[in-house]
Amino acid sequence: MTSARRKPVRVGLFGLLGSGNLGNDGSLEAVLGYLRAEHPEAVVDALCGGPEAVTARFRIPATRLHWNRAEYRTASRAGAVAAKGVGKLVDAVRTAAWVRRHDVVIVPGMGVLEATLPLRPWGFPYALFLLCASGRLLGTRVALVSVGAAGIRDRPTRALVRWSARLAAYRSYRDVPSRDAMRAMGVDTARDEVYPDLAFSLPTPPAEPPSGTPGPVCLGVMDFHGGNDDRARAEEIHRRYLDGTIRFVRVLVEEGRQVRLLTGDACDASVVAAILDAVDSPLVTAAEPASLADLMTEMTAADTVVAVRYHNLICALKTGTPVLALCYATKSEALMADMGLGAYCHPAREVDADRLLEQFRELEKRSMELRRTLTERNLTAARRLEHQFTALTAALFPSADHAHAHSQAQREAP
Repeated sequence: MTSARRKPVRVGLFGLLGSGNLGNDGSLEAVLGYLRAEHPEAVVDALCGGPEAVTARFRIPATRLHWNRAEYRTASRAGAVAAKGVGKLVDAVRTAAWVRRHDVVIVPGMGVLEATLPLRPWGFPYALFLLCASGRLLGTRVALVSVGAAGIRDRPTRALVRWSARLAAYRSYRDVPSRDAMRAMGVDTARDEVYPDLAFSLPTPPAEPPSGTPGPVCLGVMDFHGGNDDRARAEEIHRRYLDGTIRFVRVLVEEGRQVRLLTGDACDASVVAAILDAVDSPLVTAAEPASLADLMTEMTAADTVVAVRYHNLICALKTGTPVLALCYATKSEALMADMGLGAYCHPAREVDADRLLEQFRELEKRSMELRRTLTERNLTAARRLEHQFTALTAALFPSADHAHAHSQAQREAP
């Protein structure tokens, strides 16, 4: 007698996905890889920032995160302000209706519990709160998986982030400072684990053999204006970052080095244009990466990487390429320390080209040693993420986990 066939698990994926940020989409790709390998029966769709892009690339149905298409534009006219207010009410209903259709909702990685870049409370923090509150009210398990968190000064944003974390059914963090930050904000983290960023589970392109001559330097840039607490001096921070970066590139070019400019978000194109305009040389070229895989392919051909964006750093580390981090938040420093490169951090808010060059030259001197260190640390990260996915299955798919264990026991029985 055969048992009745179980209904497939309905899984929703949530976040600012498909909006031009390569790191966010890399986290989505990692979770989709896990679902397709471990839970191929699951029916998957997304509530996200760029539904058309997500459907085209990842072949899953997707719904727009916000009813108001101008959600992230500054509203100055009365009509635009009113539309935003109405949108908040509509989004509460839309989010609850979407959550109701699912058994599980996963927020894949990303810095969803931080405000290290400019952020308004009624934008994404409010959307995340609606998700987690709907999940709790409707009995849908919401999981925040390998997410980033940081202390938040702005009271409305902090309150929304704190309650989102409290209402989630499962939480894990991508570094220890993230878990510490949530504990400091009043969230009970006793059962929360720390795992590497989800991008460490993505495939790595094969490394290019060494040429014996100095190779290119990959420079990951960012349209950086400081964080949420730096709004008053945002332009000053941006100018200092850009001036220091341009000076650094000029010195490399004077030494005959090739420099390859890389981005991590569509908004970074303006910084690429500014550098190309300031350093008019055929040695400086720009790539147009469309994914973390594209970034990693560029970095396998490089001797060294200097980067700002968090997932640019991860791509360099994952390919075993020595990297110097321009850090704008604790998450970058924690990542570099975990991977054995803690000495190679430089403040993004105060780029000093001379000091940056000193660190760069020291990094290149230790290149072979650091590549061996990265090989070891990457193996550790891969093993930790296997544990993460096992824990996720146990937390979100208990029946599937039981069936897998029963099947495994049957295979091992004499």
